[in-house]
Amino acid sequence: MNTDPQAAPDLEELLAQVRRQTEQVHRIQRSVEAMEVKGHSRGNEVTATLRGDGRFTGIDIDPDAARRYDARNLGEIVLEAVNNGLARLAEASKSKFAPVLDQPGPGE
Repeated sequence: MNTDPQAAPDLEELLAQVRRQTEQVHRIQRSVEAMEVKGHSRGNEVTATLRGDGRFTGIDIDPDAARRYDARNLGEIVLEAVNNGLARLAEASKSKFAPVLDQPGPGE
């Protein structure tokens, strides 16, 4: 093992660091995929539920909203909830991956 702080790290150290970071990324990826995120329309008339892998598992529409709005407006409200869910998923994913992304790369 090289003990000179000015010397470049040896190849085995770099490979070990890459392996550790790769394992960390896989663990985080599995935890993200297992997440459940809910997105809401502004008035909470619609809730869109999705998993961390991006698949939607539910769209819940308030029965009053279904009676109050026509199909076009209701579609826009659903779209709002879906987009909110996707934004929340992106934020949660970024937050989970932040520790890895903020680490210096091998050899830095």
